Amino acid sequence: MGADGGAGLDGFAKRVLSLSGAEKTVHVAGNGPAVVVMPEMPGISPDVVRFAGWVRDAGFTVYVPSLFGVDGAYPTVELAEPILKRACVSEEFMAFAGGGTSPVTVWLRALARTAHDECGGPGVGAVGMCFTGNFALSMTLEPAVIAPVLGQPSLPLDDPAALELSPEDGAAIRERFERDGLTALGLRFDTDKWCTGQRFAAYAQLLGDRFDGRVLPGEYANPEPPPFFRDLVQTPHSVLTAHLVDEEGHPTVQARDEVLAFLRARLLPDRTTA
Repeated sequence: MGADGGAGLDGFAKRVLSLSGAEKTVHVAGNGPAVVVMPEMPGISPDVVRFAGWVRDAGFTVYVPSLFGVDGAYPTVELAEPILKRACVSEEFMAFAGGGTSPVTVWLRALARTAHDECGGPGVGAVGMCFTGNFALSMTLEPAVIAPVLGQPSLPLDDPAALELSPEDGAAIRERFERDGLTALGLRFDTDKWCTGQRFAAYAQLLGDRFDGRVLPGEYANPEPPPFFRDLVQTPHSVLTAHLVDEEGHPTVQARDEVLAFLRARLLPDRTTA
């Protein structure tokens, strides 16, 4: 599970929350309605913190739960590989097809309830990435969650056409989206081998036009990501973090701005989304 590296999290308050029978560290910053930003594999890197800072600066209280890895640090390949292997066999995560919905999402839904109680507003946003990408959808089983963003959802790892959901949860999520008029925003690169077009097709089959899948050409990905992504991921993957090119007008920055606009439209409806 996550460990506190201390670096790169200036401006975030470290809290330890005991929810649904489990205790986890959460880093919190900002004001306004809550958005839960879940880390990608292998942890809360400086790129994840940078994205969380953008969400905070857009007018939200950001909750970043520590789920694996070293908080606030770029992991070496040597450290990241065992983190991935441990997560794949952890009882909290259903990394492979047939496992159903990851149990850790029960804790994450409790975090969303707590965040909504603390921050108020119309509801809570949830942004998942990579290993946690589908968790943002699973979290909509909690009524407080009304703005799910699925960044390159990669589970299950062994079936690109499957969703990391039990049939019962999938049916309940579809019913809730129809009843409450929810929409899920999805992001991926077209050349991503971990989150392929087959997965986005599966989301579209589940949610119909309530799934808004955005696909960026892989050529726009940062060509010099951190070592974990260069040496182990080996494909354009992390739209909002490691493969984002932080230059005005760049397509990945435009994708980030679309995410922020999506969150504002749902969580700050009285303000402009421009």
